[in-house]
Amino acid sequence: MKVRSSLSERPGFLAVVLLILIGVGLVISSFSRVGTSMLCSLAGPTFLRPVDENYSPTGIQLQAILHYATSRQTPQQSRGEIGVSFEVLKARAPCNFLVFGLGFDSQMWASFNPRGTTLFLEEDPKWVQTVLKDAPHLRAQTVRYRTHLKEADHLLSSYRSEPSCSPSEAVLLGNAQCRLALNNLPDEVYEREWDLIMIDAPRGYFPEAPGRMAAIFSAAVMARRRQGSGVTHVFLHDVNRRVEKVYAEEFLCRKYLVKAVGRLWHFEIPSAANATEVDGARFC
Repeated sequence: MKVRSSLSERPGFLAVVLLILIGVGLVISSFSRVGTSMLCSLAGPTFLRPVDENYSPTGIQLQAILHYATSRQTPQQSRGEIGVSFEVLKARAPCNFLVFGLGFDSQMWASFNPRGTTLFLEEDPKWVQTVLKDAPHLRAQTVRYRTHLKEADHLLSSYRSEPSCSPSEAVLLGNAQCRLALNNLPDEVYEREWDLIMIDAPRGYFPEAPGRMAAIFSAAVMARRRQGSGVTHVFLHDVNRRVEKVYAEEFLCRKYLVKAVGRLWHFEIPSAANATEVDGARFC
């Protein structure tokens, strides 16, 4: 999601993405018959789902088909990694889906959540303008981070000494004391409960980059404070990198890790009220 340079050309993968997005052939054939559009998700046995003859595609899904059918830009995640999130979205949509990062795969993620709310959070205002110029139907907001990747070790070793970072006390909105808390997000982020959270940004591959420390911590706080039923699904990409892995184990918890494919980890995090084991001093 966070790659801004041109991606390598992968025609085979483009075909897979098209199949994942929606059954293009079914949509086209339905247009030519009675106007009743059918949509299904196809990409081999993993992505099969029953076809509802009364189901009509949304505008954002059709926009995604057009985009990926006419572009060489392909999603950054692999087919297997995409499939992990896709299976959850297929079962939960329409839902509230929060995505850290805006990029070449954003139209795909939005189309996987038809009639739901998908919101993208991006660090670079210019990049937001670039993406929305070609995809104005996406919902994206700019976020300012207060951290740098080079601070990751210090923040991890010192956060316990700050009461406003503790699991029992941590909130996000207005929490200026805890630097890992994203305290200046758009109001909508705080007003909604997010069923799924994808962390594939901000940048975390050079010392001055924001790193994903605050995104991981804040996702854990959102999940723990959930009031609605069910768990919060958190997907973290690039776990091959040390900071992502260490912060995931500290805040998202190995015991909540339900699937790992490639560089993606999938967590199912219960609210603090529904957790079987609660430690007020530690997240995990």
